[in-house]
Amino acid sequence: MSKNKKIFLALFIIFMLVMLWIGYDISRRTTFPGSKGNLKERISTEAETEKK
Repeated sequence: MSKNKKIFLALFIIFMLVMLWIGYDISRRTTFPGSKGNLKERISTEAETEKK
């Protein structure tokens, strides 16, 4: 393998590791929208529409 291919491969591996780390960090800090439970605003608007 030539020197240029080795440098490209090394940079590609470093880039992919950084991207995986960023993705893991973001996913650890955020929650799935469906797991938030019932918010007061959502409960009040659902109750109002059921009454009508």
